[in-house]
Amino acid sequence: MGLTTAPVNAWFLAWVALVPLWILIIHPSPHLHGPDDNIGMGSWKLSLFFGLAWGIGYHGIALFWITGIHPMTWLGVPWLASLAIALFCWIFITLWGASLVVAWSLGMKMAISSGGMSQPLFPIALLRVLMGVAFWCLLEGLWSTGSLWWTSLSFTQSPDNLAILQLGKISGPNTITAAIVAVNGLIAEACLHPSLTHTRSPTLKGGATGTKPACAGFNASSYWTYLSLAAGLLLTLHLVGFVMYNRPLHDRSAAALKVGIIQGNIPNEIKLYTAGGRRALSGYTRAYKALAAQGVDAVLIPETALPFVWTAQNNSPFNQAIRETGAIAWVGAFGQHENSITNSLFTVTGTGDIFSRYDKIKLVPLGEFIPFEQFLGKLIDRLSPLDAHLVAGKAEQLFDTPFGRAIAAICYDSAFAEVFRLQAADGGQFILTAANNAHYSPTMPSQHHAQDVMRAIETDRWAVRATNTGYSAIVDPYGRTVWISGINTYEIHAATIYRRQTQTLYVRWGDWLTSVLVGLAALGCYAFWQRSQQLDS
Repeated sequence: MGLTTAPVNAWFLAWVALVPLWILIIHPSPHLHGPDDNIGMGSWKLSLFFGLAWGIGYHGIALFWITGIHPMTWLGVPWLASLAIALFCWIFITLWGASLVVAWSLGMKMAISSGGMSQPLFPIALLRVLMGVAFWCLLEGLWSTGSLWWTSLSFTQSPDNLAILQLGKISGPNTITAAIVAVNGLIAEACLHPSLTHTRSPTLKGGATGTKPACAGFNASSYWTYLSLAAGLLLTLHLVGFVMYNRPLHDRSAAALKVGIIQGNIPNEIKLYTAGGRRALSGYTRAYKALAAQGVDAVLIPETALPFVWTAQNNSPFNQAIRETGAIAWVGAFGQHENSITNSLFTVTGTGDIFSRYDKIKLVPLGEFIPFEQFLGKLIDRLSPLDAHLVAGKAEQLFDTPFGRAIAAICYDSAFAEVFRLQAADGGQFILTAANNAHYSPTMPSQHHAQDVMRAIETDRWAVRATNTGYSAIVDPYGRTVWISGINTYEIHAATIYRRQTQTLYVRWGDWLTSVLVGLAALGCYAFWQRSQQLDS
């Protein structure tokens, strides 16, 4: 599963990569723990181990780019200390992601350990699949409300499998997650069918009980039924997505907006120092003037592209260029909030005035803020180059511009679909994302682009991405990358996007599918329990 994410993009593996874990949780081999320990402590320990191993494999590989923060010698951190911090961050976020898989594994083991739930009967197998799908979606929903979130199962399909990603318009990323878990579950149940039809025999040598294959009990038609359901579900969902993908956009010329993007390519090693500040001001000012000369309506620059606190009264060359040319600028800089600062995006009008401001909502754990600071602060407080404390913006922010309301996001915000959904529901007509990404390995920018592709699809909006070192991009409402920059290059680009006012089912109702799945699973379990009580009596 770790190979499914960008930049490898082996997305097709996601449709089978969960099968081994499912099999080991539902019916682990008796060779691993003894034939009579199916619901004993040995089985519980194995479930925990299998979930942890699978979770580390997926999240550890997908998130290995976090180690790219090393070396941090440019921050004054010694080389060995920098390595220790990078490894700590990687291990910490890997285990946090793996804990979701552990919770799912133990939850499924608890459910099937109740009497009769591990039977090979067709309705019970379907109930197991429904439970597995509902529980995984519920856990992803809970994890995504926290501070550490990036590698949803839905993320494995972006940016290449655009057909299935269209389902995000229905109920957000958990729509794709549910599809992946359901297909894996049905394939696993097909593989489990011969094992679950083993029968007990009292005739083994020494009088011991054991298992033997009940060849007569193996129903080939049931085996192929599970596989047919998996294949049918996979093909049907992709067909539905393909139909959604091929509908015309119907963008109106009156809604057109010509935007410019500047990718400044200022290395972090110099960005916050005098030489880097001068280079940033020079490069962004020159690029802004060039784009204004092309007749763009507005220019977007990356997260903290100008590494100082922005005020309307500042007399920087960039602000002077805005007053001279009159083109709107969306400026990534720091903002002031009482005694703290914010990571902000400003709408600056042609007079140099601040029209609106968006403060980054989701600060990067261990980078922009320290969770459990009383315990971890002394160990990793050198991760952030800022002397003052960054504070997060409020979730209910709106970002109005002279062209209408926009959906704004800064860097890590892109991992949280709800940030975009709420702004789209409140009238956001196009997406603006600003990011830095320069302090990570090259894998991270490609994954960040994949996140924004999903957000564009879910909200049915054009997206404009400006990053410091790559990949800046233009993405249409179907997730197609209209233009993308290179990596570690200085680039400018002008393109036309369109403001849209449509509202997808996800924008209107949020993640309603998870609630439906959990409700159906609860009803199924209750019906199964009632039936078991009747049979026992």
